[in-house]
Amino acid sequence: MAEEVSNKQVILKNYVTGYPKESDMEIKNVTIKLKVPEGSNDVVVKNLYLSCDPYMRSRMRKIEGSYVESFAPGSPITGYGVAKVLESGDPKFQKGDLVWGMTGWEEYSIITPTQTLFKIHDKDVPLSYYTGILGMPGMTAYAGFHEVCSPKKGETVFVSAASGAVGQLVGQFAKMLGCYVVGSAGSKEKVDLLKSKFGFDEAFNYKEEQDLSAALKRYFPDGIDIYFENVGGKMLDAVLVNMKLYGRIAVCGMISQYNLEQTEGVHNLFCLITKRIRMEGFLVFDYYHLYPKYLEMVIPQIKAGKVVYVEDVAHGLESAPTALVGLFSGRNIGKQVVMVSRE
Repeated sequence: MAEEVSNKQVILKNYVTGYPKESDMEIKNVTIKLKVPEGSNDVVVKNLYLSCDPYMRSRMRKIEGSYVESFAPGSPITGYGVAKVLESGDPKFQKGDLVWGMTGWEEYSIITPTQTLFKIHDKDVPLSYYTGILGMPGMTAYAGFHEVCSPKKGETVFVSAASGAVGQLVGQFAKMLGCYVVGSAGSKEKVDLLKSKFGFDEAFNYKEEQDLSAALKRYFPDGIDIYFENVGGKMLDAVLVNMKLYGRIAVCGMISQYNLEQTEGVHNLFCLITKRIRMEGFLVFDYYHLYPKYLEMVIPQIKAGKVVYVEDVAHGLESAPTALVGLFSGRNIGKQVVMVSRE
């Protein structure tokens, strides 16, 4: 008989309007059999770390025709995580393997590996890094900057939401290439972090700027070559008028718009024509084939201390709703992670 154990879960109660609240989610206890369903190639895992990511907000509403499905009210939330394989029906994974990929917000999950599951080979770095720098956010920064933006040494780079999971890496990758890098963030603490820890040339608190366009002109008197877009709205409008001819904008996210029922318009799009700007949205899924190449580049840099990563770790599955909601008020410093179990 398969072992049946208690399984704590984070459940989405109903679809969310406006800013998400902790009360939109609930902690529930169920039981689960730690057994692969007969004849399936599923994998049973024990979840160790869960990733809180801004894109998860869009899954809390009823969406159709998007690249991801809505969460199902009454069911566990799903997202990226790090887990240990307890039993596998898939020959690619063995009992005891450590993996990262899509999993449930619960203590134990049964995963169909086709949902992008990666085996973890290098364990000389913190396991939680596979929710961040060595997982989806890291690949997002790498693909968005190097593949979408086609950067060149000496170019000027602006990163919004720069202290977050993706932004902190984009800035460091740009510095490694010899670019001039400025980031924006929402507090003095985060601005200081960008300059002292991540090596940004300059940084500013967007909440303290009356005129974002003037702020950008101050830091980029000759204009911006590359903008890594994480926030949208007023910031995008201000950037457009400060771009250089033939500038590139990689659209990764638009966190300022996720909780609005009526999203804001962008008024300076004519700049795309006059400045011959290339603005391209992208999804990290399209670049996962480059993951081995990315690891080859970044792991030696991490071990040599040339790339640093800051995490904000919440402890226990019960803390997950607070951690996720905190993303939208800027409560987290760095990559928000939830530690479910040490193993």
